[in-house]
Amino acid sequence: MEIQLSMLGVIVSDMKAALRFYRLLGLDIPGSDDEKPFVIHRMASGVSIFFDTVFAARYDARHVLPAGGGYGSLFEFYLGDDSAVDAKYAELTAAGYHGRMAPERTFGPYAAMVDDPDGNVVLLTSDAPHAHEADTHKD
Repeated sequence: MEIQLSMLGVIVSDMKAALRFYRLLGLDIPGSDDEKPFVIHRMASGVSIFFDTVFAARYDARHVLPAGGGYGSLFEFYLGDDSAVDAKYAELTAAGYHGRMAPERTFGPYAAMVDDPDGNVVLLTSDAPHAHEADTHKD
């Protein structure tokens, strides 16, 4: 069997604040989940994302959330087209979330980056990562 990504776990410090961000991003998560210590959301792609306040604390005593603006992961959300990236970036930053990178054409996709409430970086994209690779690797 080929290995498959089935779930992405996000360790959060404040469930309500985290879910507010991800709802604004576009995930349909019920408001009744705000008080739960663990929330799972299955996306149409088949991949699930879960938000957790207890697992790392219970099973990894050395776990700490990133500090000082550092991050080791990007959570990519494909939005379909450039105008959708522009609109979502504007909506999230207008709501007070830190814009790490304004929308721009990268070496691959049209993309923007926004921090969620726990400092995780959310990458907003509109096309395949290698769609423009030929343009940047010409001899």
